Amino acid sequence: MRKNLLFLLFAISSQAAISQTTVIRNAEIAQMVSEISSDSLEHHVRTLASFNSRHTLSTNEESGMPAAQQYVLSKFNHFAKQSGGRMTAEIEKFTIPADKRRILEDSPGANVIARLEGSDPSDDRIFIISAHMDSRNKDVMDAEGSSPGANDDGSGTAAVIELARVMASHNFSATILFVAFTGEEQGLKGATYLADKATAEEWNIAAVLNNDIVGNSSSSETLIKDNLKMRVFSETIPASETEQEGNIRRYTNADNDSKSRQLARYIKELGERYVDQFEVKLIYRADRFLRGGDQTPFAKNAFTAVRMSEMNENFIHQHENVRIEDGIQYGDLPEFMDFEYLRKVTAVNLASLASLANSPDQPQEVKIDVRGLSNKSTLLWETPAIGKAKGYYVLMRETSSAMWERKFWTTETSLTLPYSKDNYFFAVQAVSESGAESLPVFPTPLSR
Repeated sequence: MRKNLLFLLFAISSQAAISQTTVIRNAEIAQMVSEISSDSLEHHVRTLASFNSRHTLSTNEESGMPAAQQYVLSKFNHFAKQSGGRMTAEIEKFTIPADKRRILEDSPGANVIARLEGSDPSDDRIFIISAHMDSRNKDVMDAEGSSPGANDDGSGTAAVIELARVMASHNFSATILFVAFTGEEQGLKGATYLADKATAEEWNIAAVLNNDIVGNSSSSETLIKDNLKMRVFSETIPASETEQEGNIRRYTNADNDSKSRQLARYIKELGERYVDQFEVKLIYRADRFLRGGDQTPFAKNAFTAVRMSEMNENFIHQHENVRIEDGIQYGDLPEFMDFEYLRKVTAVNLASLASLANSPDQPQEVKIDVRGLSNKSTLLWETPAIGKAKGYYVLMRETSSAMWERKFWTTETSLTLPYSKDNYFFAVQAVSESGAESLPVFPTPLSR
């Protein structure tokens, strides 16, 4: 009996030891996360909501969209003073073509952009952190009525502003664009303009993190109150997928391993590594039903892009005119937001973005050897085109699992593991000297 008890205690203690997870945080990223201020976020949201209307077609220089754009630009220019000349900001104007739907005639549009230049001249990668600053009422064509847009999407815009403040004084290998789009509610106009421009000019956009409706923690109808979770939406089958890419996806059963899905997993891992008491939920959809976001034009142009959003939406305070009806306050007002929740979402963005922008580029030509029957798996790859890799992680998970479950370290450019390629999924990521990890690359088959 005593021997059995000792064995049981040993088994329990061994299992506890196995289940422990060591959390290693980069000190610089952890410090930046700690600097994110819910008070600053609240200030930006309340200022944005104080403009009468941020409708894309609002032309009032004092209380409309032009005034709001100047506010965001002034914040970017102020933060640029701490960047040693590496950050610049502008209002980039363009013409929105008439679509006879939400844009009845050619109209002026503008995105507010801060550019934090990368410290490595050989690194041409661009990471975009974005939100839309335009707001709307129930009538999407109402350009004059009061539309505070505190949460949709003053919250995302405030997060972008706060990230620019915290990150401006730090060095990153790659370039970061902090973007406040306009025209989202009229049909993703500002994002479409920038995505098309990036394609035409062959920008090396490595990832787009779009924040839309990220500042509320209580739902309508179900009355859920929860500030412990957020969502990341990522496309399953890429919108830009070619016929050849589709054939490879079907052959490798990589339906849950699109580039944006890899980015979503990365955000979950990094976000939960640096932000306490918070869970990032992976949503296997490009976006919600009947809705869209500024990540979509980038995905259509073959860029890796995801949407960050709150877990439980409150539709009494979205796309509604400000009014009291049957004793209920409608409208997208700041008093219905949770600024501590918004701080956490902003911190998830920062942890992911800072790590990505200092990582090496992804490994190239990642392959899994399928030339013979074997209960082992061999992966091969080439070094990144940008940045120096100290080593690599080969990631592994069960085919039924959402997240990578094991990481195998190597300093070589190949690794053979005693796990069947038929039973597991694999990927490879490069790791810098400082420990920053690249986005994982799902392997293509090496068949001859």
